[in-house]
Amino acid sequence: MKTADNVALCVRNFSKHYGEGCAYCMESDAVLDRNICPECGTIHACSDISFDLHKGEILGIVGESGSGKSTLMKMLYFDQEASSGEYHLADFLDGEADVLKLSSRQKRQIRNEILGMVYQNPVYGLKMDFSAISNIAEKLIASGSRNVGDMTATGDHFLGKVNIPLNRKFDPPVNFSGGMQQRVQIAKALSNYPPILLLDEVTTGLDLSVQADVLELIKEIQRELGISMVVVSHDLAIIRMLCDRTMVMLNGSVIEAGITDQILEDPQHAYTQQLVYSIL
Repeated sequence: MKTADNVALCVRNFSKHYGEGCAYCMESDAVLDRNICPECGTIHACSDISFDLHKGEILGIVGESGSGKSTLMKMLYFDQEASSGEYHLADFLDGEADVLKLSSRQKRQIRNEILGMVYQNPVYGLKMDFSAISNIAEKLIASGSRNVGDMTATGDHFLGKVNIPLNRKFDPPVNFSGGMQQRVQIAKALSNYPPILLLDEVTTGLDLSVQADVLELIKEIQRELGISMVVVSHDLAIIRMLCDRTMVMLNGSVIEAGITDQILEDPQHAYTQQLVYSIL
């Protein structure tokens, strides 16, 4: 299998389960209690998920807490290992390799050079006691940079792009507000110009005005750099603002997918209808 010319990321039959599984729940037609096997108690956090992320596209993933959307993101960034499936990246070995089968060293290379990640909690994406510029340097060093002057210039560029005052670049993120911490995370994730950016609930817990600033920043970066993005949120208003296409997840499965406007204007699944009507 190889990615199509216009596809940046391709996932087929991605699954993640916690537990051994049994003959009953490993069958495709098994009836689970939400996403838990009634026979053996195995939790099927993600079940048989397939999708493409097109080049230059923002794909939204929406669903309630426990729907599996954050687990999916962790598998895409190798924070968790998938139980089964295939995963191809156009910018790694021309999209021909199933990156789930690669060595740990090759997966680190992909994290450092092809993927950028922005977590809901900045603690997972930043060293909170290191300076903002040092956090960016860490990402650049991991991707092969060695020239201090070049790394400083890159750090200054991206901190400026996310509106962090350069007179605070030596401050540690622990001294920043939540919105500023998220912007430093975004700067760090972008610093080596990755073709794909993953954003997991990046505005949760932020004040509304700060949310608006972060969302506008994401849109501006996508327009300027043409990066492909996957945006996870439980908030359809955020998905409406950012995303070209949307997948709706429930109990570990994708229950509906399509162009965002179509999903919002004519939802087909009862759960999606409930989501859409709740924001009207």
